[in-house]
Amino acid sequence: MSLHKMIDDPSRVIVDACRAAARRSADLRFVERPGYFTRRGRTTDGRVAVMSGGGSGHEPLHSGFVGAGMLDAAVPGSVFTSPNALQIEAATRAVEAGAGVIHVVKNYTGDVINFRIAADLCAADGITVETVLVADDVASESEDGPGRRGTAATVAVEKICGAAAARGDDLASVAALGRRVAEGARSMAVAFRPCTVPGASSPSFELGDDEVELGVGIHGERGTARVATLTATEIAEALLGPVADSLGLSGGEDVVLIVNGLGATHPLELDIVFGAALRYLEGRGITVRRTLVGSLVTAFDMAGVSLTAVRCDDEILGLWDAPTEAPAWPRSPAQDLHDDAVDDTDAAAASELPGGAADPFVTTWVSSFVERVRSSIDELTDLDRRAGDGDFGVNMEIGLADFAVDESASPAAVFEILARGFLGNAGGTSGALFGAFFHRVSVALDGPGASTASIAAGVADGLAAITDLGGAQPGDKTMVDALDPASRALGDAGSVELSAALAAAAEAATRGAESTTDTVAQRGRASYIGDAARGVIDPGALVVSWFFAAA
Repeated sequence: MSLHKMIDDPSRVIVDACRAAARRSADLRFVERPGYFTRRGRTTDGRVAVMSGGGSGHEPLHSGFVGAGMLDAAVPGSVFTSPNALQIEAATRAVEAGAGVIHVVKNYTGDVINFRIAADLCAADGITVETVLVADDVASESEDGPGRRGTAATVAVEKICGAAAARGDDLASVAALGRRVAEGARSMAVAFRPCTVPGASSPSFELGDDEVELGVGIHGERGTARVATLTATEIAEALLGPVADSLGLSGGEDVVLIVNGLGATHPLELDIVFGAALRYLEGRGITVRRTLVGSLVTAFDMAGVSLTAVRCDDEILGLWDAPTEAPAWPRSPAQDLHDDAVDDTDAAAASELPGGAADPFVTTWVSSFVERVRSSIDELTDLDRRAGDGDFGVNMEIGLADFAVDESASPAAVFEILARGFLGNAGGTSGALFGAFFHRVSVALDGPGASTASIAAGVADGLAAITDLGGAQPGDKTMVDALDPASRALGDAGSVELSAALAAAAEAATRGAESTTDTVAQRGRASYIGDAARGVIDPGALVVSWFFAAA
């Protein structure tokens, strides 16, 4: 695993990043010495100010939530290290506007101590500070020690406190709301890959390729258990079970659900986990009223996710929905989840397939081809990683996932089912081209059925469609290198028996596919890597050769 980071000087990571963050934001000001963020304008006189802070490496927390309707200040420490008391004191003084200041503090010893010292320093000058402690991580829940760590629920507390302050609540009321949210929130996280902080020579812990760490902390801490790789549904169960139990959640209750990426988790994965988490909570009779999905409280570049449930009522929902200009807060309008948000209708599947008499030979041929490809997905993926962008095997798998025919299907229907699988499921270049090819074969077989002439016509038509759509020609290291000689072999067969014609086509396609091994691609994704693809057979051409060989 690479340890490289896009930085200039490990000793200046925080300063360089903070200075740049302020430059790109319309309402963010960074005071380099002693080191804190505020909004550009002063807090309105007579309004409660809300601020937070902690170690860096958790971005967009906290600086991303500085803005109207949320935080007035944020204090960054070094990576995974609490800011010092003088930083916090200076930020508190900078935003105090005569009504007191709320400190939202994650439950880590360094944060707690430094914020407390800063509050005492400010109190000596008559500045009233109320502290809201966030302690939501059930993985660190125990009767001994400092208690639950503060993690992703911090975002919910900052939002509710910021909105309450913006509507004019007094200091005691804002603090009470923040504490109610914190007490009603629990989180738990899982990591698929540990983090490596700038300047470190190794990751925070070692983790095997087929292992995940349950109960990790946002400072790169190891978790409470190590298990085999989990699916999204298993992640939801493993994390939300302890969360719900710790909160004592029961059927009929309402929650806000936060699905938080830990730094290197793709939005697609977060959405899949969100869907699984929603199903889990709904299965327990718990209603999800609002959601927040994204990388909000990260552990630098850790790959993983945390799930947070926050008890809510109408007042909390109103404050959650209140506007904010904080740049990291999602701009999508808040609303209750709708059961009718997904339409499962498949219009393409409902359209009529070509009729005609069944042909056991075609059904067996195509079914054999499909099974050959399905059993070779890893091989195709590996080839495409070496000669392209690595998605070919997945596209083949998705395109053939729903393929199923019965004995009554006509040859045209068999090929049309194959075509629709690629056109409707696979996507990408390969899905479109294979789908177009098989559709043209289906059209040629509609009526006359399978014969040497109709198969030859369909393959020639399909080849023409592919060259027209993609522009590839023989020698370009694509599927055309196998398809063109196969089409010519079928065209030369004349009235030869179909099985013999297809045998000649299979031999020609195989030779054509093998010829791509020593060529440099001129079309497709493999063309982007030039000579690096030399020595690798083109996976599209290989699949074409399998198609004819299966006959």
